[in-house]
Amino acid sequence: MSCVESDAEVPGWWRRLGLPGLIDLHVHFLPERMERRVWHHFHHGGPLMGDGWPITYEWPVGRRVERLRELGVQRFPALAYAHKPGMASDLNAWTLGFARRTPGCLPSATFYPEPGVETYVRKALDDGARIFKVHLQVGGFDPRVPELDGVWGLLAESGVPVVVHASSVPVPGGHVGIEPIAGVLRRHPALRAVIAHLGMPEYDPFFALAARYERVALDTTMAFTGFSEQRMPFPARLRPALRDLGLAGKVVLGTDFPTIPYPYAHQLDALARLDLGDAWLRAVCWDNGAAVI
Repeated sequence: MSCVESDAEVPGWWRRLGLPGLIDLHVHFLPERMERRVWHHFHHGGPLMGDGWPITYEWPVGRRVERLRELGVQRFPALAYAHKPGMASDLNAWTLGFARRTPGCLPSATFYPEPGVETYVRKALDDGARIFKVHLQVGGFDPRVPELDGVWGLLAESGVPVVVHASSVPVPGGHVGIEPIAGVLRRHPALRAVIAHLGMPEYDPFFALAARYERVALDTTMAFTGFSEQRMPFPARLRPALRDLGLAGKVVLGTDFPTIPYPYAHQLDALARLDLGDAWLRAVCWDNGAAVI
């Protein structure tokens, strides 16, 4: 498959693959005040960001939505995540409202270990949430805590996926690494978990986790890009496993739009340059995401 060098080339790229567009399961839109604070951290770095990085799409929300449409991203969430008690329910109201007024946006929600968490997660599901997000590094919580056991069980029963930032990227911190989320899956093996960033830099154990559990997948967010390869290179020994997992429905497209230090096209170009075949690209960029949601 030919590579793609600019955002303008993206629609032609997926059309040549025979796809109707792209499904990106790792996209962020946030309430304005929260978004400004998040972007400040990206600009200035810090304990959870390392040195930080520039944001290519630091644009007004309408322009960002329009860019996704221009790229041909047919389905995407507005992933938000809570870092302290008392945030998640309000964030869910915002993300669900954003989805209602934004064509193509998947209704999304989040949660945090706190009193009432199971109640508001159930309400989010009743209100149409089709994907959840938790960030174990930023949230700083252990996903195995008793307060969340009912939530994981509810999500496993519903089949609604949860994108979990579970690895030590961009820097170690919080309850990251394989064991916390693996502990959740031992209790709830039917959970439809999507491990963000392919689990980088702990690629090996997260690949093993995806192979072990039928409903666990990995998203490609920032993986294989020049930015990540300089810091957390993907090990060549896992290329056969990457191909097999993708063709088995266990690798989905994710990008981290808009908070990426390069054009959207670069993520797709990085996937194409893996030379794993058009069938693999079709699976990752559309089929697998469609099956998850």
